[in-house]
Amino acid sequence: MNSFEYKNGSLFAEQVKLADIAAVVGTPFYCYCQSEIIFHFNAMKQEFADLSPLIAYAMKANSNQAIISLLGNAGAGADIVSLGELERAVAAGIDPKKIVFSGVGKNEKEMMRALELGIHCFNLESVPELERLNDIAAKMNVIAPVSVRINPDVDAKTHTKISTGKFDNKFGIPYIEANAVFKKIKNSSHLKAIGIDMHIGSQIIDLAPFDEAISILASLFKSLNENGHELEHIDIGGGLGISHGKNDKSPDLKEYAKIVRSHIKPLNCKLIIEPGRWLVGNAGVLVTKVEYFKQGASKDFVIVNAAMNDLLRPALYEAHHDILPLSKPQDNAEQMKVDVVGPICESSDYLAQGQYLNPVKQDDLIAIMSAGAYGAAMAGTYNSRPLITEVLVFGDKFETIRERQTIADLIALDNVPAWI
Repeated sequence: MNSFEYKNGSLFAEQVKLADIAAVVGTPFYCYCQSEIIFHFNAMKQEFADLSPLIAYAMKANSNQAIISLLGNAGAGADIVSLGELERAVAAGIDPKKIVFSGVGKNEKEMMRALELGIHCFNLESVPELERLNDIAAKMNVIAPVSVRINPDVDAKTHTKISTGKFDNKFGIPYIEANAVFKKIKNSSHLKAIGIDMHIGSQIIDLAPFDEAISILASLFKSLNENGHELEHIDIGGGLGISHGKNDKSPDLKEYAKIVRSHIKPLNCKLIIEPGRWLVGNAGVLVTKVEYFKQGASKDFVIVNAAMNDLLRPALYEAHHDILPLSKPQDNAEQMKVDVVGPICESSDYLAQGQYLNPVKQDDLIAIMSAGAYGAAMAGTYNSRPLITEVLVFGDKFETIRERQTIADLIALDNVPAWI
């Protein structure tokens, strides 16, 4: 499904002209399409219907309260990695019994709050974490349900900064140590092992690493249960990639499900999936305005009013995003090779490098595509640039789901001591 299309010469989000939104909220802004998010969620739900999985939305992809509520109302649970995400999930109405808590650095306050709420389980990632959780659960006189995140030492064939399933990554417990860790859980007074978990990386296009890693996980699950551990579920994590442009390919959902089913179905166990980017990535764009077209000595620059603080992925991961003008160009328009850059005082402040664009001029509006995941969620206020507006479109209507931060808001967060 593609919710962003040209109609009568203008780029639309569902049935709303993006230029009309810009006229109301200003630029830059993020725009998300509700119908596309639900389409993707329902597609995954339907493809795995025979396994009745818990689809736990990976909130780190996009943590806007409207997006969480939308997916929660559709039946999603939540994969969280912080106290803030936990409270966001609960505030959005997600049943704590459908929340899994991932992450390598859970602190005492986070563990206590999650135990109070009665979440589905903690995905443990180290022995010290195991010991801390057991101590806290003992003080609270509760039993903590846990799953162990297994590091299968599988190369996800993705960017090194978003690869998480190799032994040299900080995540999970090496599969060769799994038996000892599960034995330690069994001997702990206030822990109960209910599953095993993995997450080998993000933006994975090649399905072969999933096949290899899930095979390791399934074999380990079977072995552990044969040794009396009574595990209930396998959590295969997320990481399914999306197309970020016309030259990208995205993995086939049916083929992905076929791989998962081949390993999970024979075990007759519960399944948890943690999609994030796959649900929201292509359902969002970043709309920005051209401030200047600058001809350089060796290359040309399109300088826009969005920057790396608004969309960090290109600077952080060398990520590619297709860019479209909001006004459809002529079919025979000659493209120009440019860097699309922001006003921040860093050479890494770019949204595209060496990308061929249709001609644009000052005050034109352009859309950075596939920006629904890890865009607003990773945004900051570097150079004292306020966080930008977020908008949700549904059919022929739109609403602001996060107001633009003001400079006054930023200043008010600081405190100047009386002695200055």
